Formats: sequence, structure tokens, C-alpha cells
Amino acid sequence: MLLRELLKNLENSEIVHIAADMGAEAKGVCYDTRKLVAGELFVAVRGYESDGHQYIGEAIEKGAVCVLCEEAPEASIPYIIVRDSRKALAAVSSAWFGNPASKLRIIGVTGTNGKTTVTTLIKQVIEEVTRGKAGLIGTNANMIGDKEYHAERTTPESYEIHEFLAQVVKEGCLYAVMEVSSHALQLCRTHGIRFAVGVYTNLSPDHLDFHDSMVDYANVKSLLFSDSLCSVINIDDEFAQTMIDNATGTLCTYAVRNDAADFVAKSIKLQAEKVDFCVLTVGSLNRVELKIPGMFSVYNALAVISAVKMLGFDVEQIATAIKACGGVKGRAEVVPTGRDFTVLIDYAHTPDALTNIITASRDITHGRVVTLFGCGGDRDKNKRPKMGAIAAGLSDYVVVTSDNPRTETPGDIINNILVGMKDTKTPYIVIENRRNAINWALENSKTDDVLVLAGKGHETYQIFGKEKTHFDEREVVAEYFGRLGEEA
Repeated sequence: MLLRELLKNLENSEIVHIAADMGAEAKGVCYDTRKLVAGELFVAVRGYESDGHQYIGEAIEKGAVCVLCEEAPEASIPYIIVRDSRKALAAVSSAWFGNPASKLRIIGVTGTNGKTTVTTLIKQVIEEVTRGKAGLIGTNANMIGDKEYHAERTTPESYEIHEFLAQVVKEGCLYAVMEVSSHALQLCRTHGIRFAVGVYTNLSPDHLDFHDSMVDYANVKSLLFSDSLCSVINIDDEFAQTMIDNATGTLCTYAVRNDAADFVAKSIKLQAEKVDFCVLTVGSLNRVELKIPGMFSVYNALAVISAVKMLGFDVEQIATAIKACGGVKGRAEVVPTGRDFTVLIDYAHTPDALTNIITASRDITHGRVVTLFGCGGDRDKNKRPKMGAIAAGLSDYVVVTSDNPRTETPGDIINNILVGMKDTKTPYIVIENRRNAINWALENSKTDDVLVLAGKGHETYQIFGKEKTHFDEREVVAEYFGRLGEEA
């Protein structure tokens, strides 16, 4: 593709200087010199751990045809200076893959909690009501129909987004659903994508190692709605107004506590294995059943209903489709044990999410709620004592352990958690090794207990230093009961 064709999505105001033959042929686009092939356009992206401008020399050695950058390179090579190379990467990536986002109706979901569940359910509902395949970009996996593709992060870099969307188009899909993280919005990974629907779930303290404050976090999240033709907002959330203020398209709201919303949940029944409620909107009242327990599931279902309705489908049809949906891996996931107590795996790794899953567990048991959790290393330290206080305040017993310690010492993370538990009367135990902690919790579970394994969810690994070690809690539970069977 000619350089001028690659740059056609870039606004003129974004281009500062051109020192290259725009008629030159580029054999591809690359932002990582480790993957660069001779003849490709190299985009020098500034990151938090490294700066792509430092690798321009390596890109030249590997035969880059041109460099797209924010400052003139010292070496002799054709180059184009832009104001923001992250935005430029998104623009040229889209052009290289044939602007696939423009050929799809894309639903973007943002918020602290609920993104994975909401996107997964939206995909399932769309496939149910259209009888066709849809694409999904998310934390658990990227998907096209039933086929799964590995996902490294919640929202990939812009090049990978457009590469995947091109495959979604090639597979004949008309819809794609995407989790949109605050990192992705701030780092322009979704720049240039016009979302058919943007969905806001909620906001609670998270990623405050990346954002300066909750206000900054909310403002970044709200960027999604300036790029959405329709904005679906949970107006029960305290930061809803920030999202509404930035919305430029049609506004649609949902709520449990606010009857002024466009979609309101009524007659809510929380049951052990599901939620059951009526969704009230202008001109219709429909019964909804979702096979995931907890009040948070009511909000997630409302988000799904509102979003799919904004795509033009009938609420009654959507409600029928939701009833047919299964659960979501790592989200209030029941682990089969064959015992007289329940084991739940949930991704809860924020104070609000931990509150939600413990509260939901309380609603479904006549026994104790035992919460096993840790906190991730190299992440917001302020939430650790808060999560300790929540676990102790809402549980009958707490097992404090490791999550993904990364480059921190696991014991230091646990001590941060224990600060929030110092005045608790709730009994707890500290077992640093997560496998040992789970085994202890299983051994000490009693009839009708709910054991919540919080924090890992869909993840099948732990991160020590910068290395991933295989660790699947489902396997740990199965191995424990397998050993019991052998001993019997």
C-alpha cells in the first residue's frame, strides 16, 4: 500500500512534517521492531516502559521503508512527523486492514466492573436474535462465533484491534462487541472507531496507579461516549453525569433505583442460581431471567437489554435470548464439587466487585460465606486495606493469600491488606501460597458454606516477577477432590 493511502485516515492537522516520498510502497505497518519486516512502515510509539523512538535505529537496520514519529530521527531515513504517534498508529492500522470498523456495528462497553459479563452476554444475545456470528474483543478471550482467540489484555493495541476486526468482517459478521478499558481510551487504542453503542456500567476505585484520581478516571472513561452514536448509561452510578456530559449521540439510561431511567428493573427476585426481574420501558414490561446470581447481575442484564434494544431489536425478543444465555467464565462461576457446600470463582479484584460477590453469596447460602482473596502487585496499593476491610466486614471467615504479586514481595502485599483488618472480629488466616490456601479452605468448608475464590476469575496463571506460571483454580479444586477420592 502506498504511504499516501496509509495516511489517508490522518487529519491534516495531525501531520507536522513530511520528509518521505508519499508514493513509496509500504509492505505493512509495525510498531514493534522485534516483529518488523523489511519494507514496512515503522510507527514509533511512546510507551510507559519504553519509547519507540529509541528503536528507530533498529528499524532502519531491519529495512523499514519509512518512520512515523513525533520527532525527527537522527539517522537518515524517510520520515513523517505527527503530533501523536498513538493516534497515527490507529489511523494507519485501520487503513492497512481496509477500515474494518466502518463495516461493522460495534458495541463498546466501559466501566470498572461488569465489562466482561456484559460484552459476553451482548454477543450471545445478538447471535441468538440474528442467528448469525458476532465478534468479541475482551478480557477472557477474543471470539468470532464459537471460535476463541487468545487475548493478552482487555483492549489490545490499535493495530491488533483492526487486524482482528478485519477477520471479523471476513467471517461475515455484522456486529462486534468490545471491552473498552480506560488504558485503551487514554492511549488512543480505539481512536477513530465510531461505536454504534457505547455502554457504561459503573465506576469504583481501580487503576489509580495509572490515573491521578477518580475524577481523572471518570473523565477518561467518558471519552467513549464522544465516539458513540448511542450512549447507554447506568444512572444509578455516581459518575453517570460525567458520561452523560460527554455523550454526543442518542442517550439511553438504565437503573434499578431511578424510575426516570429509560429501562428500569422492577419486581426483582434474587435466587441461588439466577436473578429474575421485570424490565419496564416505554410501551412494554417483560420478565427477564439471567442464570448468574446477585444484584450486580440485574444491572448487567439491564445494560445488555438497553444496548441491544438500541441496535433495533425488540425487548421481548432480547429477554427470551437472555434466558437462554449461560454463565460467564470466572464471573460468579460455580465449580462442580459434588459436595454439600458451594465453590464460586469470581474475578473480583476491586473493592466494589468484592462487595458484590460476597453480598451475592450471602443471598444464596444458609451457611457461612468464606472469602479467599489477595491483591495484585505493581497496582494501586490504596485498595488493598479497603478490600481487607470489606472481606472482613461481609464474610464469616477470610483467607488472605496471594494473587499476582508481579515484582512485589507477596508478604508485603498481604500486610497492606491486613491493615484494613486490624480491628476486625471476623476470624481469618493468612496462607501466602494460593494453592495451599485453597486446599486449606476446601478442607475446612462446612455444609451449606459458600467458598468465594476471588481475584483470579478466568485467569489460568499467576504472575511472579514478569513470568507467568500456570495456575487454574478449577484444576486446583478438582485435584484436591481427586486426591480425596484416591485416599478413600
